[in-house]
Amino acid sequence: MANEIMTRATSRQLSLELFEEMMLAGDTPIDRATKEIGYQRNNVFIDITDVGIVARRFLDAAHFIVAQEPTTPKYYDVELSYFRWLMRYDSYNYKHLRTIVSEAQKALIQVSTAPPDNSSADEGKWVSVQLIGIVGIDKGRITFEIPEKLIPHIKDPVKSHWLSLRITSAFTLTYARAIYDHVIGYVAAGITEWFEIDAVRSWPGKAGSRATMFKYFKRDSLEPAVKQINDVSDIELSYETRTESPKSKKIDRIRFRLTRKEGAGAVRASLLGAQEIYTTLKNEFGFTEKQFNTISQNRAVWTDERILEAIDYTRSKLDGAQIKKSPAGYLMKAITEGYKLSEAERRMRLALKQDGERERLDTVKKQAMASVAASTAAAEERTRNKAVEESQTGQEIYESSDAKAQRELMRAFTSSAGGKLSIKRLKLNPATIQDADVLAYKDLAFAFYQFVHLRNRPRPRAHV
Repeated sequence: MANEIMTRATSRQLSLELFEEMMLAGDTPIDRATKEIGYQRNNVFIDITDVGIVARRFLDAAHFIVAQEPTTPKYYDVELSYFRWLMRYDSYNYKHLRTIVSEAQKALIQVSTAPPDNSSADEGKWVSVQLIGIVGIDKGRITFEIPEKLIPHIKDPVKSHWLSLRITSAFTLTYARAIYDHVIGYVAAGITEWFEIDAVRSWPGKAGSRATMFKYFKRDSLEPAVKQINDVSDIELSYETRTESPKSKKIDRIRFRLTRKEGAGAVRASLLGAQEIYTTLKNEFGFTEKQFNTISQNRAVWTDERILEAIDYTRSKLDGAQIKKSPAGYLMKAITEGYKLSEAERRMRLALKQDGERERLDTVKKQAMASVAASTAAAEERTRNKAVEESQTGQEIYESSDAKAQRELMRAFTSSAGGKLSIKRLKLNPATIQDADVLAYKDLAFAFYQFVHLRNRPRPRAHV
């Protein structure tokens, strides 16, 4: 039965697991690293509070590096130019960069098992965790740490979405980034749940809108954010609203509809291009920190396509022995002036069989895409197997329990937030659903048995 069940981990289950691991961390060390352009980000990390859009990109770059690093070092130490490339930081002002670092160090993720509208201090568990700690910049390198107990959730998330650093770095509006983060996990479903307007208004934290009337929030924050998301991201977004009740005129709920743009399914593969460009500029042409700074400042105009065309042009001149000194300087001029091979030159290169390098790069890209696909498939398989094992264990626990214990487990499930959500997804009523109904639906039975497993698994002893 278990192999036939679709595995789905709820946000509540993921939050509980994160809470338990963080509470065991004690003096949590902080780790940081830099090393590529996109990764599967845990959905829990959308709830980062009170951090500006540039500091958010700083955190994205750090978590991306951690996700790609095969080992788990205490400190991540990388070239500063590479890190700035990842976060698209286009300023020479290193004093400002230090300010961004300080802001990122104040960023928190908060996890609670209590309902969002519950203000009681005694009900539910709550934890607030710093996302990054020590950061050092010296001699063109950046060193940083990430809390140890966060690393498994960064490297191998259960419920996640693909985060493109290329896309997120294009956002300039705080609300555009906040809304994108909260809706991207719903892209497969095509529609989000209903959110309270006040909750959406508060997504950016202290930078959130203070407009009390929806029409002003819509005009000043919501509409500009939706427009920017549609302009620069991989999704098309729209929204609809509703009032508190049929008799009320006050809009208090909103939900979003979204679709992936045509061709956006290849986002992961296209992201490999930026990594390839950086490696080419650094290793093949020996670009300096100053040259990388110049490129970073002009990224709005100097697109990946333009840089690749300039690289292709410069290589052709090198092959023809037409560059007598400083290939890096020649390439920088080609990028600045927008040089690219003419069609005639391209035909000549083909005739001279000098297109082997491009074919090799195509092969490298395909291999990288295949590697990413294989890695993603393996992670998804591990997730499915883990969920199936948990469900099987929960089923064994339930079936071996007496009737009273079974009723108590069923009551706890149908009254829990996760259980109610699972029941409502099947258009059933949590208040009237029968035990037999829960077990009759495969997806619902799967969620129930996972609930039983989580409820009954042994807790590690606290160290005194």
